[in-house]
Amino acid sequence: EGERLVRALFGVARARAPSVIFIDELDSILAQRREGEMEGTVRVKNEILVQMDGVSTKGANDRLLVVGATNRPQELDDAARRRLQKRLLIPLPDADARADMLSRGLNDIKHALTDVDLRDLVRATNGYSGSDMAGLCREAAMNPCRDEGFESALMGGLNVEVLRAVTRSDFDDALCQVRASVGASELEAFEEWNRQYGSFKNQQSKRQACGAGR
Repeated sequence: EGERLVRALFGVARARAPSVIFIDELDSILAQRREGEMEGTVRVKNEILVQMDGVSTKGANDRLLVVGATNRPQELDDAARRRLQKRLLIPLPDADARADMLSRGLNDIKHALTDVDLRDLVRATNGYSGSDMAGLCREAAMNPCRDEGFESALMGGLNVEVLRAVTRSDFDDALCQVRASVGASELEAFEEWNRQYGSFKNQQSKRQACGAGR
């Protein structure tokens, strides 16, 4: 059944080309083969690899793109890694990216944060991932709902629109609850994998690959 679904997925994608097949948590289905692995899992994995082989050939399939994402590239099967012709390390968001994430996270939230507050929060979230930033905004936005007496007032018919604005103090509390989820050892492991298998190991090699810097 699993193999048929994989064939159907790629078949529909080819029929509707140009198409993109995005596989999140790629390591969960294309992990390294291990002794004692379930036969059904092996068949699905083999079928995906066969279909990816077809995508890499010249012809009509050039209009079909397979994209995978993983936080565990070290666990990918060697055959799967070879079929993924471009292997790109996406680094943690820098200050500008975190500022944009904060702005987007607060877009639909009533808040009383100043520009100084936002700059301080950008500095305080160095090392946070995109999901960490989203979690931080959600946690801070929930704080007004935890105010003493709010729940009973809401049950009594209080309009939720009178909820107070999110403040810097709410974010300070949220920073104590939502910490950076990617450790230094994990970052080093990603960098090492990128040095071995990444398409662009550093900016200099990227410029050379693009024909620049000559």
